[in-house]
Order: sequence, then C-alpha cells, then structure tokens
Amino acid sequence: MQKLNKRDLIEQVAEKAHLSKKDAENALDVCFDLMEKALLDGREVNITNFGAFSPKTRQEREGTDPKKHTRIIIKKSRAISFRVSKSLKAKLNK
Repeated sequence: MQKLNKRDLIEQVAEKAHLSKKDAENALDVCFDLMEKALLDGREVNITNFGAFSPKTRQEREGTDPKKHTRIIIKKSRAISFRVSKSLKAKLNK
C-alpha cells in the first residue's frame, strides 16, 4: 500500500487548485489547525462525503501487562475516532 503524506497533498492541491505550493501548504495548515482546535474543544469535525472525526474519552480500566502477565490499571485517556461516510465506504467496497 502506498502512503499519501502532507508533501504529496500540498503538491496535488497546488496543481488541482492552480495555487503555488506555498499557498497550498498555508491552506492545508489552516485547515488542519482548525480541525485540531475543534477536536481539542470537544467538537466533532464532519466532512461531507468523507467522514467524521470525533474526540472520545477512554475510561480507566484494568488490563494485563504482556511482559509480566500481571494485572495493571490503564489510565483514563483521550483519543480521536474516525467514522467513514456511507458514500466513501460504498466507493471503497465497489
């Protein structure tokens, strides 16, 4: 599987939107900053026909240390979940 990184995105946005690479990079940076701020504020980021990013809180729970095979407490943490849109999921499964 081939990866698409930020540099690739910048080049493709610049080409398709007829922007300079610097303008495309600035646009992507602003977009990612706004998404990050919304998620840190506890809000969902919904992108039509793509999917939704939402902040989740994982409660403290008991687990097993794989090295020692002893019970440990896994601390409460926050994470980001992604839910793919129905239209993108349908395209993936064609």
